[in-house]
Amino acid sequence: MLTGENIMKKLLKPRLKPNQSIKLIGLGGVGGIVARYTAVFAAAQQTDARLVMIDGDKFEPSNQTRMLFGAHGNKAAVIARELKPRFTHSKLSLVPIKQYIRPENIGTLIRSGDIVLLCVDNHATRKLVDDHCAKLRDICLISGGNDGVGKDSTGSKRRGTCGNVQVHIRRKGKVISPRLTEYHPEIKNPADKLPHELNCTELIASKPQILFANLAVASAICNALLLYLSNALPYAEASFDIAEGLMRPTIPSQMKGHK
Repeated sequence: MLTGENIMKKLLKPRLKPNQSIKLIGLGGVGGIVARYTAVFAAAQQTDARLVMIDGDKFEPSNQTRMLFGAHGNKAAVIARELKPRFTHSKLSLVPIKQYIRPENIGTLIRSGDIVLLCVDNHATRKLVDDHCAKLRDICLISGGNDGVGKDSTGSKRRGTCGNVQVHIRRKGKVISPRLTEYHPEIKNPADKLPHELNCTELIASKPQILFANLAVASAICNALLLYLSNALPYAEASFDIAEGLMRPTIPSQMKGHK
């Protein structure tokens, strides 16, 4: 198992495989940040790669307190439109998908060999994606989120400063790091619904999030992606609390490498 000391001695050399597809699910407070930095990172690899941005939701004026966007409209389409001029001459392709992930389309949108960055705010979607990825031969699923302010789907009261990132990897059908549901019963048995199952009132009533907690989640997801692509990822889960100034691994990984 890689340790912190070993990582300090190991020069990080991230490498995207040719024609690698990165599927980014959720383009809100966390995903909007991840999209921008992942695009810059992937383009810098100077290899053919696709950043596929998937979200059926739209930016609205009420989102401005915790999200960065330049226009109203579908989140995936708006961010792709903002980013494309910057990467016109790179090998990176930006693909917006104006849909929610749901049972009917997940098999088309997430395939073996993908890297999946899951930036959603509901456990039902996390379970759906986790269940699907568990059936694939080769996959890297990186999922991150924060508590939000107020009661969560289990009824527990949260202050919005905590969050985590989890990594589930399968290689040649073998489990390299655990599923999201293995240590999290709230994901295995979600108390919430998939976004497309919510009515208008339920969609509006989303719990508030702290802008800088979203930034911490996005950073944790990008950090995990960097370490994974550098063959230097020492954990399957890391947790943070911005109020305590803490970020630490909570589930070590037995990964020896993922070339």
